[in-house]
Amino acid sequence: MAASAPSQTRGKSRALFVRIVSALVLGPPVLAALWFGFPWIDLLGAIAAPLMAAEWIRLSRGRPVARAVGLVYVVGAVLALLWLRHQPEHGRETVVWVVAVVWATDIGAYFVGRTVGGAKLAPSISPGKTWSGLAGGMAVAAVASAACGWIFELGDTWNLAVYGAILGAVGQAGDLIESHAKRRAGLKDSGRLIPGHGGVLDRVDALMAVLVVVALVRLAAGGAWPW
Repeated sequence: MAASAPSQTRGKSRALFVRIVSALVLGPPVLAALWFGFPWIDLLGAIAAPLMAAEWIRLSRGRPVARAVGLVYVVGAVLALLWLRHQPEHGRETVVWVVAVVWATDIGAYFVGRTVGGAKLAPSISPGKTWSGLAGGMAVAAVASAACGWIFELGDTWNLAVYGAILGAVGQAGDLIESHAKRRAGLKDSGRLIPGHGGVLDRVDALMAVLVVVALVRLAAGGAWPW
């Protein structure tokens, strides 16, 4: 047992290194597409949509209803991204804000969950998630949302902090949706496209849920920034 501990530590360190390298390679072009918009964001959507759809079909094999619902969800998330980015009022700022909130949620949930631990959030779906991680993710998302609001002058920073916390919870729900699909399919990852990360869905599951919710809210507000 003692001999295996260093090996496990090295394995975890290598996996973390691979994840970081993949993020450093893929992150800049994705952020550039979000920032510069057309045609790069549209090209990104055109590449991501079929990859995500293929991964969802893999997760829902043998379950046609789940496959159909999942494909609608995938298409809806991609269309939400493109529609939000191409809005003449705060389009760029909106998608940057959304991505910042999702990333902040992931970071906060990971570090607070590992540090504090405690009761499991959904042990039958994702055993690693805890209620403390959810609270930490929502708290960090609130800070990131308020910061983006202040930088881009999107509205009252206190209100945006509240909305950021809510969207942090939405992102965690999106993560659980995909985790449930993977568990039903008996798979650890949705794919193997991104070294250290798995598939595309594994990286954007939380983002998809937040994009759909933000797009629906903005649609209800007549296409205007509602906050």
